[in-house]
Amino acid sequence: MVDAQIQCRSVSGLTNDQRQGLLLVLQEVNNAAGWSFELPVLLRDRAWLRLSRIPLQQLHRLLPPDGREEAPELIRYRNLLKRGLEPLIAQEQCWHEFGMADCQRAQKAFWRSREHSNHGWTAERYRRLISGYRVRIERRITTVPMLVLARQDSDEHHELVWVSESTPVMRHTCA
Repeated sequence: MVDAQIQCRSVSGLTNDQRQGLLLVLQEVNNAAGWSFELPVLLRDRAWLRLSRIPLQQLHRLLPPDGREEAPELIRYRNLLKRGLEPLIAQEQCWHEFGMADCQRAQKAFWRSREHSNHGWTAERYRRLISGYRVRIERRITTVPMLVLARQDSDEHHELVWVSESTPVMRHTCA
């Protein structure tokens, strides 16, 4: 029930034309031969009341995921801390393995990325969208991912909603 409420809130406010467009996109996905990076993804910009359809293969260009948190130097450092090493010893170990300059570059890039919000759109979330889409298509579940974009200059995260014919707004049951 909570998922239905979240979906309802995320797709409420669509115009009749946008709802009709959603049905056409769902029909296209239903008729697709199988998994492909040509399958559609929807981007909803609430500030401009815009709903865009793009091929999945263009998503990373239009909405680049932030992978700075996944730099090998930072992953190694975190793993050393988990194993119980003191932070200074872990840092020196990383300097030895990767070089001081590369470790500092990775740390600076990570901290700079924290200054400007990526609205929670990380490389991990991007990969989960792709793998989730693929699994649904391979199981012949007709659904389309819609990213509800966070408002500019906010701390909100982009919200991923899986739209299907059973999404509440498609059945006109949102209150």
